[in-house]
Amino acid sequence: MSFLRTLINSSLIIHPPGFYITGFESFPFIFVYFIFLAVVYMFTVLFNCLLIFTVAVTRCLHTPKFLAVVNLAVIDLILSTCIIPSMIKTFLIKDNFIPFNLCLVQMYIYYALAGLESFALTILAYDRLIAICFPLRQNSINTVFNMCCIVGISWCFNLGMSAYSTSIMTWLSFCKSVRVFSYFCDYAPVFRLACNDYSLQWTAASLSTVMLLVGPLIFILLSYISILVTVFKMKSLDRRVKALVTCVEHIIVVAIFYIPLIVIFTVGFYSGVVEPDQRVLSLSLASCIPPFVNPIVYSLKTKEIKIRVMALFRNNKHVSKMQINPWRL
Repeated sequence: MSFLRTLINSSLIIHPPGFYITGFESFPFIFVYFIFLAVVYMFTVLFNCLLIFTVAVTRCLHTPKFLAVVNLAVIDLILSTCIIPSMIKTFLIKDNFIPFNLCLVQMYIYYALAGLESFALTILAYDRLIAICFPLRQNSINTVFNMCCIVGISWCFNLGMSAYSTSIMTWLSFCKSVRVFSYFCDYAPVFRLACNDYSLQWTAASLSTVMLLVGPLIFILLSYISILVTVFKMKSLDRRVKALVTCVEHIIVVAIFYIPLIVIFTVGFYSGVVEPDQRVLSLSLASCIPPFVNPIVYSLKTKEIKIRVMALFRNNKHVSKMQINPWRL
């Protein structure tokens, strides 16, 4: 009878009405940080929409490379929209309660898009690898159709992985604290609040990190090793420089995305130097800054996009003048 009672109690799952997000409560003048994030968000939306529009309306940019660039811009747009308005609502307006189901939705969207961001950078590395290492076969290997398939597979894989990781959170019972020390409904801080065994969730988090972050980073590093080997085999110095210049914008966005994450997790988890407050602040910046910087880097560093953006502005300016003075002709 005692065993039966234990079995019934262990199978009872308790879900709270919701959680309280408490990541920035101890920071003085935190409103300044969120005003900064609001400005970042406005420019993130503006720059990414401009980049997507420029590629969409310019027929000569309908290539595998710029399909991959638009994929990254779409992911950045959705990711920043998922995180920044929610952070402003939570910490600036002081409405830090999030219902249980909405918490899972936010968790799902964030981790799906974070994985997609990593995969989008990997796809761009693949594009550079094919362009530099296999220039004669580039048009047959890296077609628009093939790039669409690769992008589609990356979306399906990440959405599926995130769906599984999030769904198993419903197996946990929360009968202790409901205060999540993070800047959103974060996976690990939430499952650590459970009062039953969360080893499956810990395994899922570790596996997701390896498959969605570490794996793509290894592929990117191996791609650039192959690119460097190919470049240094070129006899002409001009060809070497031109090949490496085409990789500059990608290297910048990879560094912006991966270096903060590597530094925060390596220093924080292995040396314990990073305080929890500083870790939350650093991770929030690492989530919000790349979507803002990526379209700027690709717009300024990519000659084709820069030319098309300037052409669009010139055309709009000309149309505006014609509307103001229609008798000019």
